[in-house]
Amino acid sequence: MAREIERKFLVASEGWRFAVVTRVELRDGIIAFRDGRKVRLRFYGDSHVTLSIKGPRTGMSRDEFEYPIPLEDGRALLARHCEGPPICKTRHHVEHDGQRWTVDEYHGALVGTLIAEIELPSEETEFTRPAWLGAEVTYDRSYRQSALLQRHRTTLADSA
Repeated sequence: MAREIERKFLVASEGWRFAVVTRVELRDGIIAFRDGRKVRLRFYGDSHVTLSIKGPRTGMSRDEFEYPIPLEDGRALLARHCEGPPICKTRHHVEHDGQRWTVDEYHGALVGTLIAEIELPSEETEFTRPAWLGAEVTYDRSYRQSALLQRHRTTLADSA
């Protein structure tokens, strides 16, 4: 069974930008979210799309299943089964002390939001904190994708 073990942090400075190795434009659409369970579409630029099923969190980990699906199926699911516009962000892959970090830079209504993540092989795995890292938000529900999506929808509704 696939497990996702990650720690999330705010970003305190721009120092990470000098360590970016690659980046990709992402669009996420939520098909379903209930009781900490999530079914999500993720578009990687215009090249491919995945369907992810995630279980509720226990500590910093949860079950995660991710499958590539045909691009046209992804477009149909996004148009017919996702509420609201997708969340758009640039995912920057950053190297620090031999470990791979990602920094998600959100666009649209969430512009200015920066979240750094590191995926770990176990909850006990140690890592070196980069100087540009801010407060940890791993356990703060307001920084989960579903909460960010809800904020995005609220912002759009308020501006209408």
